[in-house]
Amino acid sequence: MIALIVAHFALAACAGPLVHRLGRRAFVVLAMPPAAATVWALTRWNTAASGGADTWSWQWIPDYGVAVDLRLDALSELMVLLAAGVGALVLLYCASYFTDDTPQLGRFAGNLLAFAGAMLALVLADDLITLYVFWELTTVFSYLLIGHGSEHRHSRRSALQALVVTTLGGLAMLVGFLILGHAAGTYRISAIVADPPEATLAVSVAVVLVLCGALSKSAIWPFSMWLPNAMAAPTPVSAYLHAAAMVKAGVYLVARLAPAFADAPVWKPVVLVLGGATMLLGGWRALRLNDLKLVLAYGTVSQLGFLTLLAGTGNRNAALAAVAMILGHALFKAPLFLVTGIVDHATATRDLRKLSGVGRSLPYVAAVAVLAAASMAALPPLLGFAAKEAAFEALLHGTTAERWALAVVVAGSALTTAYTLRFVWGAFARKPGLPDTPVHGVGWAFLAPPALLAVLGLVLGPGVGWTDRLLGAYADTFPADPHPYHLALWHGLGTALLLSALAWAAGAVLFLGRTHVTRISRRIAWPTADSVFGHLLLGQERLALQVTGFIQRGSLSVYLATTLLVMLAGQLAVLVVDTPWDGAVRPRLWDNPLQGAVAALTCAAALLCLTVRRRMKAVVLAGLTGYGAALLFVVQGAPDLALTQFCVETVSMIVFVLVLRRMPVHFQETVSTWRRAARIPVALASAATVGVGLWVAAAARTAQPAGAAMVEEVADHGLKDVVATILVDLRAWDTMGESAVLAAAAIGVTSLIYLHRRSEGTMSQEELQGRTAWSLSAQHSARLPQGDDVAPERSWLAAGSTLAPEHRSIVFEVVARLLFHPILVLSVYLLFCAESLPGGGFVAGLVAGLAMITRYLAGGRFELAEAAPLQPGLFTGLGLFISTGVGLLGLVDGTVLHAFTYHGHLPVFGDYHLSTSVLFDFGVYLLVLGVVLDIVRALGAKVDRQIERAAGVLAPEGGPEAGGSPR
Repeated sequence: MIALIVAHFALAACAGPLVHRLGRRAFVVLAMPPAAATVWALTRWNTAASGGADTWSWQWIPDYGVAVDLRLDALSELMVLLAAGVGALVLLYCASYFTDDTPQLGRFAGNLLAFAGAMLALVLADDLITLYVFWELTTVFSYLLIGHGSEHRHSRRSALQALVVTTLGGLAMLVGFLILGHAAGTYRISAIVADPPEATLAVSVAVVLVLCGALSKSAIWPFSMWLPNAMAAPTPVSAYLHAAAMVKAGVYLVARLAPAFADAPVWKPVVLVLGGATMLLGGWRALRLNDLKLVLAYGTVSQLGFLTLLAGTGNRNAALAAVAMILGHALFKAPLFLVTGIVDHATATRDLRKLSGVGRSLPYVAAVAVLAAASMAALPPLLGFAAKEAAFEALLHGTTAERWALAVVVAGSALTTAYTLRFVWGAFARKPGLPDTPVHGVGWAFLAPPALLAVLGLVLGPGVGWTDRLLGAYADTFPADPHPYHLALWHGLGTALLLSALAWAAGAVLFLGRTHVTRISRRIAWPTADSVFGHLLLGQERLALQVTGFIQRGSLSVYLATTLLVMLAGQLAVLVVDTPWDGAVRPRLWDNPLQGAVAALTCAAALLCLTVRRRMKAVVLAGLTGYGAALLFVVQGAPDLALTQFCVETVSMIVFVLVLRRMPVHFQETVSTWRRAARIPVALASAATVGVGLWVAAAARTAQPAGAAMVEEVADHGLKDVVATILVDLRAWDTMGESAVLAAAAIGVTSLIYLHRRSEGTMSQEELQGRTAWSLSAQHSARLPQGDDVAPERSWLAAGSTLAPEHRSIVFEVVARLLFHPILVLSVYLLFCAESLPGGGFVAGLVAGLAMITRYLAGGRFELAEAAPLQPGLFTGLGLFISTGVGLLGLVDGTVLHAFTYHGHLPVFGDYHLSTSVLFDFGVYLLVLGVVLDIVRALGAKVDRQIERAAGVLAPEGGPEAGGSPR
C-alpha cells in the first residue's frame, strides 16, 4: 500500500523532466502508478468482499502514539478502484487532450498524479490525523489544478474560492477529529467505528464539525458555490476531481463514519435535509445553463446531494444503494465530462446554443455520451438504473423521515432526467435554423477512456450482482435488516419501478417545456456562486475595516492597556473561580537578601518609566529593568541566562538609540493627568496578577520536576552545561523553529523598511544597479564624501576617513580597533565552550554582533561594510541551513544529536570531542550574527543616510558621488 502511494508522489516529482523529454506521451508513463494500484486492488477483491481487510502501520513517533495506519476493506476497495482506475484513464486521455506546446504541461501532469496519490492515501487511511493530512493535500493539489490557467483572472478566482471553502471546512473537521479521538481514546478509524464513543454533547459537536468538512468537500449546500466555478479547470481535471475523486471524498467520509454516528441526534437532520436540498437546487439550476460543463457541474452538485443523503441515512439497504450509486456515478459522470472535452476540442465551443449536428459528425462520440447519459438518467439496463432502484427501495421501507426524503429523491430524479436530455440534445442534436457546427475528426485513443467507462456502466447493469458481495460487505457493517436487499438489475414490477417511471415522465415533460422552464428558473433563480462569494468577501472586508477603525486608534499605550486589562480580567476570573492557592506552598520572597535588593531597584526603574518625558531616558530606564533581570539570574545561579540577557539588552538598547536619533527628544503624545494616573494601577495590577499566577503555577506542581532527568541525561554524555545541551540537543527542534521565526521576523522588518525606501522613487543610480555599502571596499570608499583635507590618510579604522572630523573620536576609534578582535575571539570561545561552561551559539552570535556594532559606532556605515563585507542575508541563510540540516540528521535514528560525536587530541588544547550539537550551535551563531547585521544596516545605516542627506554631506541623488544604501 505505502509503496503505491510513494510511487505516485515520486513519479509526480519527475513529471517535469518526463514531459520535457516525451511531450504529451509522458502521460502514458504517468498513468502507470494508478494503473498498478487498480490491478493491486483487484487482486484484493476476494479478501475485501469476504469482510476481511489488509492493513499496514508505521509507528512514526511511538512515544506520542503517532502512527501512519492504512487499511483496505470493502469501502476502501471500491474507492481505490475508482480513484486509481479512473485516474489512470484520465491520464491516458490527457495524452490526446493536450498538445506538446501546452504551457506548464509538466507542472499540470505532476499535480494531477500527485492528487491521485493523495486521494489514494486518503481512502486507505485508517487514522484520523493521517486522513486529515491527505485530505488537505487533495485540497492543495485541487487548488493548483483548478488554477492551472493562472493567466486568466477567472481561473485564479475559482481556485481561491475552492481553496477557501474546502480549507475552512477541513479546519473545522480537524477540530472534530481531535474531539472524537479524545473521546474514543484512539484515532484509529476502524476502532472508532467498531466501538464509537458515548453520544455526549462534545461528541455531537464533533460530529457536526466533521460533517462541515465532509459537506464542504462534496459541495453540499450551502458549500456548493465552489464546484461550478471549478469548471475553469481543464476538462480532465473536471472529469477526475469533480466526478470520480475529490468531491467523493466528503461522501466517502460520511459513508465511513455512518455506521458509528448515524444514530447521533444531529446526524440525520443535517445529512437528510442538506443532501435533499442540494439535490433539488443543483438539478433545478442545471435546467437553464448553456455551457455543457456547467450543466454537468450543477448535475454533479445534485448527484452529490443524493449520494450524501443515501450514505448518511444509516440503514443497511440505503448504505448498499449508496455505494452502488457511488460506483455508478463515477462510471457515467466521468465519461460525460471527457466527452464534453472531446466536443470542445473538436468544435472549439461548449455553448449548446452554438452546437448543431455534432452527433452526425461524431457518431461514436455521441454513442458514448448517450450510453453514459442513459445511466445518469437511470434507464435500464445500465448500472445507474440498478443503483437508483436500490435507493428507492431502501427509502421506501425506511422511517417517516426517509420516506419524506424519498419524495425529494424522486423529484430530484425527474430533474436529473431533464438536464440529462438537455445535455444530450444540446451537445449532439441538429437544431432548427442553426447550421451544422464545423467539426474535426477524433482519434480512437482520444475516445477510448470515456468509451471504456461508459461500457463498464452498461456491463455492470446486468452484472451488478457481481459487485453485490463487495458492496454488501460494507453494508453489513450497519445493523442487520430483516429484509436485506441484494443488487440485481430486475426486481420485478413494484413501487420502486413505478417511481422510476414517474421520474422519467416528469423529466421528459420538463425537457419538452424547456423554454418555459428556463424562463421560470431565471425568474426565481438564487444568486450565483460568484455573487455569493464576492458579497461574502466584500462584507468581510467592510467588517474588518469597521472593526479596525474602531479598535486601532493610533495610541500604543491604549493598545498595551487593552491587552493588559484583558489579561487581567481573564486571570482574575480564573483565580477567583478556581481558588488555586488552596493548599499551595507559602511563597518565599527570596532565597538571598541580595535578590530582594536587586528586585527593588528593578521595580523602581520600571516605575520611573511611567514619569519620564524624554525618549532616551525612557530607553535607558527600560534597559535597566532588563539588566536587573540579568542580575537576578546571576544571583540565582543561572549564568547562561544572565549572559544571554545582558547581550540581548545591550543590543536592544543600541538599536533603540540608533532609531531615536531621528525622533523628537520628548514624547509628543498628549496625555491627560487622569490617564497618566490610570496607567500606574493598571501596570501594578497586571504585574501583581502575573506574579501571583507564576507563584500558583509553581506551587501547584504535583509531578517530579523534569530537571533531574535532564541533568542525568546530560551527565551521561560527559557534559556539564545543562541549559546549552537542552537547547541544542534534547530540544534542538524547538530551537531550530525559534531560530527560523527570528530570521523571518528580521527579514520581514528590514524588507518593509527597504520596500518603503524603494517606493520613495528617489534611489540613486548606484542603488538601482545594486551597488551598496556592503559591496564597497577601501578603494570604492575613496570616492565617497570625505572629511576635509586635514583628516589623516591612515586611521585606526579601514573606512574611518569617510566621516567628517567633527563626527570622529580618535579615542573611540582606537578602543574599537583594539577590542574588535578580542570580542570576536570571545564569541568563538563562547560558541565552543557551551557544552561545559556558560555560552552557546545564540549568545556567541550576539557577542559577535556587538563587535560589529562597535566598528559601526566608531567608523560609520562604511566601516561596518568593511568589517563584514558579506551580505547579512548570507549569514542568516547559511546559519538556518546548517541548523536545519543537522536537525534532520537527528531523524536518522530518532535519538539526540550527540549520536554523532568525534573525539580527538590536539597538542596544545589537549583532548576534545566534537558533536553535531556544536555544528548546530554554529548555525545558530551565524543566524544571530546575520540578524544583528541586518538590523544595524536597516535601522542604523539608513538613518545615517538621512542625516547625511539632511546635512548636505551627500551629493544629490543619482549623482556620481551618491553612495548606496547599506542594503
